[in-house]
Amino acid sequence: MNRYSLEEFVDATRQEDKGEGLFELETPRLLEINLTDQIWAKSGAMISYQGNIKFAREGILEHGLGKMFKRAFSGEGSALMKATGNGKLYVADQGKKISIIRLAGEAFYVSGNDLLAFEPSLKWDIKLMRKIAGMLSGGLFNIRLEGYGMVAITSHYEPLTLVVSPNQPVYTDPNATVAWSGNLQPEFVADVSLKTFVGRGSGDSLQMKFTGDGFVVVQPFEEGYFSNDS
Repeated sequence: MNRYSLEEFVDATRQEDKGEGLFELETPRLLEINLTDQIWAKSGAMISYQGNIKFAREGILEHGLGKMFKRAFSGEGSALMKATGNGKLYVADQGKKISIIRLAGEAFYVSGNDLLAFEPSLKWDIKLMRKIAGMLSGGLFNIRLEGYGMVAITSHYEPLTLVVSPNQPVYTDPNATVAWSGNLQPEFVADVSLKTFVGRGSGDSLQMKFTGDGFVVVQPFEEGYFSNDS
């Protein structure tokens, strides 16, 4: 354990401006947003701010009836807050590691539980895994982002990106799956032989299968979308 005098502690942990633009990693688990206009962030992610910033929960009709119904189905995990104004906004999510990605016209899927913040220039939509919605309580949902702008995602510990190719599909535990490229369409497969091998939270044998050309991001942790009781 590091031991500091009070002055040393303040110096060691003091906020620093790094000049990295809108999104700046103050620490690996704390995102500083240098706000000059507007940003979308996960509801409840704000831990501190400086300046003149106003916060509002996502309006239930703000993005149309389609998204309203999807949000009602997917639950609070997809709820967003809108921060508007000028100042410094600090956001985090349960101490998870933060990665910043700049999209340049691509599409990108993020698990609803792992989206931290994104620029309003990006188009977004909630996507539900309908095939399993009736099988598992609440189903599984993710956010599709597309366009030009930055997005911050979170993962428990260090994320790992796996390449998907036409002759090499990738199988993942749904609870450990963080994100994937926009051209991939995952499907759910069941293999009872995996029952005693896969993680405790994956509904025993249910796995996600990714085929095509792209990538999938996983984390060494199970979020707990599914349980053995599902």
